[in-house]
Amino acid sequence: MAVNDSVDPAAWLAEQIQAQDPDLLRSMVKTMAQALMSAEADNLCGASYGERSSERTNSRNGYRKREWDTRAGTVELEIPKLRQGSYFPDWLLERRRRAEQALISVVATSYLLGVSTRRVDKLVEQLGIGGISKSQVSAMAKVLDEQVEAFRTRALDGGPYTFVWLDALTQKVREGGRTVNVHALVATAVNANGRKELIA
Repeated sequence: MAVNDSVDPAAWLAEQIQAQDPDLLRSMVKTMAQALMSAEADNLCGASYGERSSERTNSRNGYRKREWDTRAGTVELEIPKLRQGSYFPDWLLERRRRAEQALISVVATSYLLGVSTRRVDKLVEQLGIGGISKSQVSAMAKVLDEQVEAFRTRALDGGPYTFVWLDALTQKVREGGRTVNVHALVATAVNANGRKELIA
C-alpha cells in the first residue's frame, strides 16, 4: 500500500493535539519560544543568564510581557530586557506566521518522532537566528523532550472512556542517509465528561 503524500503527519498531529488539548500545544510552543529568546539574549550579553564571566558585555534586567496570537491560542511571552540597549525577537514578530508554523511543526514532530538537537537546530536556522551554541540547542531539545515525555506518561484520569478511536500515520523520513517509513499510532477517546481527548 502506498503512503498518502497529501497528508502531512506533523501538521495533522498538530491539529489533533490543538483540537484535543490546546493547552499542551500552547505550553510547548511557549517553552520553545522562551528558550529561543533566552538563548538569543544570552548571545547578546556574551554569557548565560546568571553566569559570571569576564566576556560578559551586558546583563539582563527582567522581562516584559507580550501576548503572541497563534493558532494554538494566545501565548503570553516574557521577553528578556537588557540593562544596556534593547532586545526584541524580530524573528518572532516580523515573520510571525512562519515562526509560528515552524514552532508548531517542531513540537508536533517532536511528539511523533522524538526530540533531536538536529530538529531544534533546523528550527533556529529557519527562524533566521544566528549565534546560538550547540549547548543551548541541546538544552532547548532537552526541555521540549521533558514536556513531550510528561504528556506521553501522564495519568489518564478522564476515564472511563466510552469510545476509543485508533488511527495510524505513516511518514517517509530520512534516517541514516536513507528513506524509511515511520509509523505512529494515534488514540483519541471520549472521556467521562463527553469531551474528545487525545490519549496516545
